[in-house]
Amino acid sequence: MPGRVSNSGDSVVPFTSEVRDPVVYHIQHGVKPPIYRLSIAWSRGNCLRVSFFRPENIDEEEEETGGKVVEVKLSSGDEEFDDSQKRKIAYGSVSPFAVFQNQKNSILAMSKMSYHLDWSHQVMEYSRDVKSLLGYPNTASSSVIDDPRTILKTDEQPTCLKAAWELLEIFYADKQSHAWLPECLVDWLADYDSLLSTSEVTVHSKLVNLQNELVNFQAVEDDCNYWKGISSALSVGWLDTAVKLLRLHGSYQIDQLGNRETENGLVEAVAVLISKMPRMRPELSKRGLGECFKTKPDFMKAWEKWRGHIAKLECSAFWIQCDHQQTRDGLRNLLQIMLGNTNSLEAATCNWMELYVSNFLYIRPFTMGLEGMYTLAQKCMQLRPMSNTHRLMGLIFGILGENIEVVLAECSREFGPWMVAHAIELLTAGSNQAEMILHEERHNLGGISIEELHRLVYAQVLASHALTWQIAPVYLMSCMKQGIALLEILLYKQPVQHNRMLLKSLEICRMYQLDSISTNLMKIAGIYHWKHGRKGSGVFWLQQAGDERRLSRIAQQLFDYVGKSISDDSFKQWEGMIELLSSEARSAGGLEFLHKYRDLKKSLQKVRDGIATDTAKQAVESLILLMKSPSTPQRFWLSLMHDSLKLLNWREQPLLSASQTNLLLNKLQELSMARLRPDFCETDLPPQALGTVRLALATNLGRAILEE
Repeated sequence: MPGRVSNSGDSVVPFTSEVRDPVVYHIQHGVKPPIYRLSIAWSRGNCLRVSFFRPENIDEEEEETGGKVVEVKLSSGDEEFDDSQKRKIAYGSVSPFAVFQNQKNSILAMSKMSYHLDWSHQVMEYSRDVKSLLGYPNTASSSVIDDPRTILKTDEQPTCLKAAWELLEIFYADKQSHAWLPECLVDWLADYDSLLSTSEVTVHSKLVNLQNELVNFQAVEDDCNYWKGISSALSVGWLDTAVKLLRLHGSYQIDQLGNRETENGLVEAVAVLISKMPRMRPELSKRGLGECFKTKPDFMKAWEKWRGHIAKLECSAFWIQCDHQQTRDGLRNLLQIMLGNTNSLEAATCNWMELYVSNFLYIRPFTMGLEGMYTLAQKCMQLRPMSNTHRLMGLIFGILGENIEVVLAECSREFGPWMVAHAIELLTAGSNQAEMILHEERHNLGGISIEELHRLVYAQVLASHALTWQIAPVYLMSCMKQGIALLEILLYKQPVQHNRMLLKSLEICRMYQLDSISTNLMKIAGIYHWKHGRKGSGVFWLQQAGDERRLSRIAQQLFDYVGKSISDDSFKQWEGMIELLSSEARSAGGLEFLHKYRDLKKSLQKVRDGIATDTAKQAVESLILLMKSPSTPQRFWLSLMHDSLKLLNWREQPLLSASQTNLLLNKLQELSMARLRPDFCETDLPPQALGTVRLALATNLGRAILEE
């Protein structure tokens, strides 16, 4: 969407003539001129961060230096929900969506077994669960005692998103409502008439103004706005409001009953006729009056009888005896509305939607289904046009015109990806045409359907925010074609340095049985921690991933520590690392040698000269086991024996037997032969280490032979 940041009528970037009607965003930055540089960058969500900088050579007297940073929200300014409320809706709708997908998949699996099943009940449960998230509770203080002059009460503040959802529910998901669509529209308008216009008068705004003025009226029946309010409420079917207003009439006052009996009788007669109005619906709404009829024949009979009572009252001679002209004219106008007088209905309503509903109530009460509803809507729009088209109007015309593409486009354009991703379930539930259009695989979309496309779009919106990315997999996994591939990309993009994020990713993999991705994530985490100095975490995650190749390479790095003196400070560092590494060859790449060497080191640390002979004997056993083990690399033989000089030169008695000493001497001989090979790796031991070890072994051999 083209736009510009404007201040004092100047744009940052001039537009060419090709850009028509650019959107201008005015910024109140408060930076004193001169401004020599601007910086514009994306901020969170749909915000731009605009930085204003002043020159460096500012007069010292100026208090303001540097500049300011301002965030500009790129929106139309009529957002109903802030970011936290949007996230609440996003999280709240995940569970109904997931439950419904599971139910639908189960039903589809059963239908393949030649069962004819219908999931309309599940669709309505899903719709009600989602709809409950879209309203605001009314925060206005409510009194325990009702004020008789309060004619409008709202338990919940209406929102356009909920209004749009209810329209889709009425016309697509709720199959029971198709028999009484006009009455559903009456209820819908009663809840959302206040949203249809903020700049023009509506029946709702007219009644709100009247309610505020009632406290100033001594005799409400003398004011023309009182009668206009009643006629407007009656025209759109708000019968309880019309009756409540009528009974505020002055003739009901105790001191007036004797003098105005005829006038009071006419008012009460009209109020009774309104309250007895036949309604083609199963039950009344919370604010409804009238008598309900479920079948068309019963309704037609009651309708004709009711209209006969109205005509009879219209021709009554009691009107001549009514001395109050405003009452007489106002009541007769109400009768004309109930008789379906076109001029009276046009005068009482404020926009085409209200006139549309009034036509169903009083002119075409037997309408069933969508037949003729679109034509009537066009006619009402010509008679009562709205200067500012509300965003709900395009959706209504798409529904009435039975054009699923228009409905989908309006949902996407006006209400965003969340609406489309969730509302498609309602659209496909009530229309075979919609199901074909939305589920058809399209080559221009890469072989995916429109339904999957919109789910992917919404999932990408969720994935772009740090607080909602974890619910994106629910929608990605419902996309059969490209969902898993995008989920894999999403999981790989999450930072592995934070354990909580990593555990969340692994939990998602576990839920959706993505074992290979889980393994790769643990490998990535292990490599990251190892390279950044967190050796223990690196080894742990590589172990969890079962990465034998990398664990073996780590083991080779640990081999570099072997051969250093026992008092080396690095012993504790690599000792803990070896403890983490498994000694099993399969999982740790042949680390048996390191574990045995660790045991030898621990034993040698406990040994003191001439003390603890038993401990020294255990250390000798560990040394012999290491030298006999085929897993001990040849380049560590000399280091092992050099570290064990204390054992070889034990004062009290020779700790090694003659056979054990010969074993070590043979190892030294093999080592001497191996030094002649070009691939031999020298250790970092002192040059005299070999001679010292050989002398210690020879001495021990002599002592052992004498001992034996």
